Amino acid sequence: MLVEGKKPSDLRKIAYLGILLLGTVSLTGDVVYEGARGVLPDFLMFLGANLAIVSLVSGLSDFLGYVMRLVGGYFADKTRAYWFFIFIGYGLIVALPLLGSLGMFGLEAAVILVLLERMGKALRSPSRDAVLSIVSKGVGAGKAFGLHELLDQVGAIIGPSLVATLMFISANNYSFTFTLLFIPFSILLVVLTYAYRKIGKTAITEKQKTGKKSFLEKQFYIYTLAVLLNTMGLIPYSVILGKASSILKPLGGQWIIPIMYMFIQAVDALAAPISGYAYDKFKTKILVAPFLLSIIPSLLPFINTNLSLLWVAAAFFGFILGMHESIYRAAISDFTSIASRGTAYGIFNAAYGLGFLISGSLYGLLMALEAPFTLLACYIIVIQISAVILLSKVWRTKH
Repeated sequence: MLVEGKKPSDLRKIAYLGILLLGTVSLTGDVVYEGARGVLPDFLMFLGANLAIVSLVSGLSDFLGYVMRLVGGYFADKTRAYWFFIFIGYGLIVALPLLGSLGMFGLEAAVILVLLERMGKALRSPSRDAVLSIVSKGVGAGKAFGLHELLDQVGAIIGPSLVATLMFISANNYSFTFTLLFIPFSILLVVLTYAYRKIGKTAITEKQKTGKKSFLEKQFYIYTLAVLLNTMGLIPYSVILGKASSILKPLGGQWIIPIMYMFIQAVDALAAPISGYAYDKFKTKILVAPFLLSIIPSLLPFINTNLSLLWVAAAFFGFILGMHESIYRAAISDFTSIASRGTAYGIFNAAYGLGFLISGSLYGLLMALEAPFTLLACYIIVIQISAVILLSKVWRTKH
């Protein structure tokens, strides 16, 4: 286990302490970067970007943040320096408060800072997830990732609320708003340092099982492919919000859009711990639920222009997202050895990001072409059923 000679009750306490500390680190990080992300499109347009450039920067930064996790995960496993990558990754969040000063020099400087923060996320995420999967052994990976995501989403709610307040009291002063984010960033560094002092030396002491190669097995790749198909068929939240915006704009109700986004984050926060506990009881069987549920929010926005249906779609998307961030990540710890876990999380997250890049592009194209609803429904249902079939192969292989 994590610490030699400890009683099971003591080990559980250490595990929950690790989950709480890493969750608090993610919470404080989310206050900064989820808060900043809520105002970034407006800020880039303030600097002279048009909608096409804003969309390109957003898509490129998110894709970079996922694909670069391959690099972060690989080198974390090679060096075993998980905490080095965690510190570097969270440290690069400083790029967002710097938008208040360096970002004001022009659009190019702002874009570089945005991409730097996403690269930081790519470096820290595989290592953080690997450490979390190790320190939580004994309490269940589902519980660990579920509780972690709950704390993470608390930050995702606080951050946009804080930035909205700062923008309001400063009369939409971007420089003031971004610069004030140095305060939660400083708190993040303090919490991260404390977490390392408490669990840093015990989080990577688990030994690899003897006789087991330090690379990834077939069932991991099948599972990752299943998740890739699942995300390729799941409509992105941005399409749901965009559809709502087209309804609300003529009515002057654009202010409702961020409330809908906050609603998605709140449902995510509630779903994560519930699904995490369910995963520890039912294991990979529970993964069938989000795969099949993904059909509902993907279909609803295309039925008609009813705003109520979009709120239902947002609720389902938030619930599924909560399962993504908890049980999808938890499953990796059951499919991989410690020695290859950083690499596994890197590959998994790259595939996950690629799936959403494809779905975003595809749904955008289908909407632009006004594709028939029957065609959309066939694509959505067939791809999710295919994902479930692959998932069933993983379950049969594992059990």
